[in-house]
Amino acid sequence: MKIPGLSFSLKRAIGITALKQKVAKKTGVPTTKQGLERKIGGAILKSIFKK
Repeated sequence: MKIPGLSFSLKRAIGITALKQKVAKKTGVPTTKQGLERKIGGAILKSIFKK
C-alpha cells in the first residue's frame, strides 16, 4: 500500500539530479529533452528571423 504524496527517487538520492542541474546552469545547455528542443527551436527561429 502506497502512502499518498510520498515517493522515492534513486537518482535524487544519489545526487544525479543536482549534478545535472549544476551542469545545465554552468553550460547553459538544458539536460531535459523538452528543454533542449526549446533551445534548438529558439536558435533556429532566431537565425531565420534575425534582422
